[in-house]
Amino acid sequence: MRRVLPAIAVLIYPFVALSARQDSALLGNVAPGPDWTQFGYDDARTSVSIAPTGIDDKNIASMRRQQVTLDGTVDASAIYLSDVPVNGASHDALFVTTTYGKTIAINAGTGAILWTYTPPDYQSWAGSAQITNSTPVADPDRQFIYAASPDGHIEKLAVADGHAVWSTAVTVLPQKEKIASPLSYYAGHIIAVTGGYVGDAPPYQGHVAILDTESGKLLHVWNSLCSDRAEIMAPAQCPESGSAIWGRAGAVIDSATGDIYVATGNGRWDGKTYWGDAVLRLDSSATHILGNYTPANSNELAAADADIGSTSPALVGRGYIVQGGKDGKIRLLSGASMNGAAPHSGGELQAVPTPAGNRVFTAAAVRRSATGTSVFVTDNDGTTAWTVSSGKIFPLWQNNNGGTSPVIAGGLLYIYDPHGGGLRVYQPSSGSLITTLPCGNGHWNSPIVIDHMIVLPEGTSRDHSTTGILDIWRLP
Repeated sequence: MRRVLPAIAVLIYPFVALSARQDSALLGNVAPGPDWTQFGYDDARTSVSIAPTGIDDKNIASMRRQQVTLDGTVDASAIYLSDVPVNGASHDALFVTTTYGKTIAINAGTGAILWTYTPPDYQSWAGSAQITNSTPVADPDRQFIYAASPDGHIEKLAVADGHAVWSTAVTVLPQKEKIASPLSYYAGHIIAVTGGYVGDAPPYQGHVAILDTESGKLLHVWNSLCSDRAEIMAPAQCPESGSAIWGRAGAVIDSATGDIYVATGNGRWDGKTYWGDAVLRLDSSATHILGNYTPANSNELAAADADIGSTSPALVGRGYIVQGGKDGKIRLLSGASMNGAAPHSGGELQAVPTPAGNRVFTAAAVRRSATGTSVFVTDNDGTTAWTVSSGKIFPLWQNNNGGTSPVIAGGLLYIYDPHGGGLRVYQPSSGSLITTLPCGNGHWNSPIVIDHMIVLPEGTSRDHSTTGILDIWRLP
């Protein structure tokens, strides 16, 4: 499974055991300084940064775009590390992984390519349908990043020069099982999840893999189908197929406990060893189920390809979870009612329509403030902001502009419309449009906003292209 490569120069009822400290920490570890170390900014994937950006509603329209040509399409997001040593000099550096697994370091100030890591078997899948849509994650020591490739491997790469320290497989059938979601880091572990490809062609299963960051050793595997088998198995060895873990936020981490939250797609559910179409809370080692939920009509949803696994759980505070899906609904769940390994079917506190009543394929942005929690969700044809209070969801504002996963940084809300709509910038509290920055089309790409810059990849993995564009807007 592992190949070692040589080094070269929301808001009322708490969880039963949830403390005030845990609740305040629930929304994730904040990256040091201006860094943006992972998809969604923090462990809980809130997609909200309170770090100063230098960008405001008065100067954003004056920003100038640079288009950087890449050796591949980045159908995901970038990450950013400030003032790190690369190639013997200090750089503010961006890191991206292309759909065919090249991971590229870019000088954030100039757009120059600093290094490129190319997986050994790159030529065997370049231009094919075998891809990854994963976003890399940085180690807290800022010396290494971790990235996925289409052959089902996770690589540990040196920030200094891009060499691979180790490479470990998290699937034995990468032609069927795909790493679509971003990687997570927690307490010396990398958390990776798998799903299937478009068309749901069997056999495949969603599973959670835990890797040791030092050695690359695969420590634990939790399978959403055949969960009694703690191993990476050939998908055909399980009698059921499906139950992909593929939401844009992937594994969501409670930074106080390390508990892992995932949502699964179409698949069998029996509340014992088959956990399709469910929200699941696992312990930090992915060895035990600590909580679970499935809709009461999960069989109906599976038959209609309307599962809830198209989004990842959004932790909104004090034990509450917001969960979207392909049935055009946003559900508010109580973590307390999900507790335990015994099956929990139904029992959601509330269900409201998605922004335009469409399927949701995006990650929510979750903003905490002294007055409560706000949740921002997009689908193809609309954006909605809600507040969560007293165990209920209340509408805040809504528009008819669709987009990918929202991001809030420096007090502004950024939403990329991949269908020619550009990058729209709003006031989060009112939904007032401040400006739209022009850019090209895309798919699942979403921006990061750091240190006087906005960074957004363009393009879609569906084009099977080996070139792509990274947009960098800077203040003049």
